[in-house]
Amino acid sequence: MDISSSNSSEKATDEDGEVLERFALIRAGILGLVFVLATCSNLFFLDTLWKKRKRNTRTQLFLLHLCLADLVVAFFQVLPQFSIEITHRFRGTDLLCRSVKYLQVVGMFASAYMIVTLTIDRYHAVCKPMVSFLKSSYRRHLSIGAAWLVSLVFSSPQLFIFSLQEVEENQYDCWATFIEPWGSRIYISWITLSVFVLPAVILLFCQIRICTTIYFNMKRKALQAGRAGTKGVSKAMLKTVKMTFIIIMVYTLCWSPFFVVQLWSAWSPNSAPSKGPMFAIIMLLASLNSCTNPWIYLYYS
Repeated sequence: MDISSSNSSEKATDEDGEVLERFALIRAGILGLVFVLATCSNLFFLDTLWKKRKRNTRTQLFLLHLCLADLVVAFFQVLPQFSIEITHRFRGTDLLCRSVKYLQVVGMFASAYMIVTLTIDRYHAVCKPMVSFLKSSYRRHLSIGAAWLVSLVFSSPQLFIFSLQEVEENQYDCWATFIEPWGSRIYISWITLSVFVLPAVILLFCQIRICTTIYFNMKRKALQAGRAGTKGVSKAMLKTVKMTFIIIMVYTLCWSPFFVVQLWSAWSPNSAPSKGPMFAIIMLLASLNSCTNPWIYLYYS
């Protein structure tokens, strides 16, 4: 998925058309596999959550919505890109073009900010347990609703930037239109800051506070009891904190190359990689995050 253009496919020349065609089929095969894995694993995890619904743990609600966000990524990022790799052009109406591009970014925002809400909830549970206990249900629903609202509102520029355009004679594609030369730079920079940089700063702050609080609680309990102990922090809470940390790490590893390339392409298009195996791998790596999250949840459940 490319937030600044319609797709990563290039029109093949007579000289290298066969190579590009073969490479496009390989990309399509990988995208198809990613879609199947992401869909099946997230649906399997939803089924697991449904079977455990009577336990009603505070983390389950966040994981449910994070799972839904990953399904949005699978159906509106991976699947459309898979079809584009097969057909080489977007096949659909102008309304469908705008809707797909809008939901692509909704998935990115929702996935990022659901991880943020989960981490903030863990931060309150560990660092401010009394406040968390008194306002836990209200805060959970409010933060999840705010994450979806931010995702839906902040993605709205996609509806106006993308449209079905004639790129060649009688050839139409879903393409972006920016005010040149600074429009695409500002927009991609804003997307990177709001989807990746800001959440990363919040996640880093919360994780540092969580780790330091657990460390000092354990140290204080050990001094009071004269032996090592973790009475201040339960095993279940420690497990959830570990799960949150792994989710953050995987998200960062999958998405940081994508945003680096997007910024590079916007600010220095002549030197940025725009095609080839490495570029395709970077684009596909971002989608893998939707496959890995459910297995992280299941492992720590």
